[in-house]
Amino acid sequence: MGIIMGMKYKMFSSKDMEGHCSRSLLCCLASLLLLVQLSTEQFQVIGPRHPILAVLGEDVILPCTLVPAMNAENMELGWFRTTFSQTVFIYWNHWEQTEEQMAEYRGRTSLVRGCLTEGHAAMHLRQVRVSDNGMYTCFFRHGGFYEEADLEVKVAGMGSDPQVHIEGPEEDGVRLVCKASGWFPKPQVQWRDLSGNNFPALSETHSQDTEELFSVEATLVVRDSSVGNVTCSVLNPVLGQEKAMAIYIPEPFFPQASPWKPAFAVILTMLGLLLLGACYFIRKAHSRRMQVRQEKEHQQRLKKQEQQAKEEVLKAIDELKADLNQRKAAYLSAWRKAPLYAGSVTLDPLSAHHWLSISHEKMHLSWKDPSLLYCDEKCSVLGLKGITSGRWFWEVEIENELFSKWTLGVCRKDVRRTGNYLESSQRGFWVMGKGNNKYFAQTDPETCLSPRQDPCRVGVFLDYSEGDVSFYNMIDGSHIFSFPPISFSGALFPYFMLRYGGVSMTICSMASGSEGLPVPLNNFSPLEEILSTPMEGFSSGCDVNCAPPEAESLLLP
Repeated sequence: MGIIMGMKYKMFSSKDMEGHCSRSLLCCLASLLLLVQLSTEQFQVIGPRHPILAVLGEDVILPCTLVPAMNAENMELGWFRTTFSQTVFIYWNHWEQTEEQMAEYRGRTSLVRGCLTEGHAAMHLRQVRVSDNGMYTCFFRHGGFYEEADLEVKVAGMGSDPQVHIEGPEEDGVRLVCKASGWFPKPQVQWRDLSGNNFPALSETHSQDTEELFSVEATLVVRDSSVGNVTCSVLNPVLGQEKAMAIYIPEPFFPQASPWKPAFAVILTMLGLLLLGACYFIRKAHSRRMQVRQEKEHQQRLKKQEQQAKEEVLKAIDELKADLNQRKAAYLSAWRKAPLYAGSVTLDPLSAHHWLSISHEKMHLSWKDPSLLYCDEKCSVLGLKGITSGRWFWEVEIENELFSKWTLGVCRKDVRRTGNYLESSQRGFWVMGKGNNKYFAQTDPETCLSPRQDPCRVGVFLDYSEGDVSFYNMIDGSHIFSFPPISFSGALFPYFMLRYGGVSMTICSMASGSEGLPVPLNNFSPLEEILSTPMEGFSSGCDVNCAPPEAESLLLP
């Protein structure tokens, strides 16, 4: 019995040993299968070979593919910008994770799940912005293995249609300006004629707004009057699309070259040389005669000077006292009342263009030849006296046809006034005027004016110390335009210019003091009160037939 029991014990021990060996073998096989599985789960991530085009405001898909193809539902997927801290989108554990997502992408991203089982993953980005432009990285991870790939997004958007307008004459041509906004990336501007030939642009400037969209402004000077239509096209270099606008340039807009200019220049040069020669000989002969005459008169003057010395000294002392008293009273009154000076502004014939006619009383300006209705250069004249202080006001009556061009205001004496010069505040001109049946102020750039009534009588106000130049319509009492304050230096002169059309100007008479000098209006009400009350206390004294000013409200600075 004991022997049998021993045999049974041995038999059960052998079976236990066989079971233990089987379990060890199964564990080894499982470990080997796991290693094989890990080696087979390695993969590559491939992105698009070419940049992805994204249109502003629309949606775009950013795809990536696993090679070899395998199920990506249980993987961790992510799209990032240049670094992993700039998270665009993360998909993990079957959910879209938003905790680390950049604020500008929240609510705009989602996963395209349709092909995840086939190894195709894509992020859907909605409402594309300019900031979405650039490089992205897509990231795939399964277990401890991961791969990534780069892809590029190019954002592009079409902006506004170009707006083209004629800015005005430019030396020997016409200046055109083309503007457009809301483009991305930086657009390209081209100027073309009807045949498709390109014009070289004079200038082209770009700027970006707060949304990083580009605005462009291009200028062109057209010198060929036979061109007719000119087209400005704005091209998006990424989309390859453009928007264009054409404008027609009439031939009268081009400066007309005069065939008499070369001959006139030669004649003027010869006359100048002859005049210089004549002046030299006349001056030399006059100098000789004066020397002889001075020697004879020298002795007579010595005798008369002794007799007149006492009388002249006494007379000079009396006149000096009277003048000092008068000046003292005037200065005290000016200091207390800060008066408005209404000067007897007159024209300086010596400063007038040779095609202009100045009246005998120096108050009226017109064409010397009444049949001359167009001039290829500006014809101007200055006031006789310069202004270096005080507050001044004068009125100018304008008689002009529908299509005429003229300007008036003030300018520095050293400005250029020959040929077809430019009038602007930066060049020393503070003027307004009319051209092409429109009113304007010569600022930089030009300011268009819209008076309630055509100003056939214009009031010019100048406050030298405050740097103020303003214009008023004396027909209805309305304010036309005021230049920004500026610090003046040197004398300013009243300025009058005619360019073309049937036009003439008359300076209206104002109150004046002795010897033609302007005096304070101390005997009248202030101009501010006078012009704010219709038809009372003040008259321009204009000799030209025109309705008197009925001022509704005129506030001088």
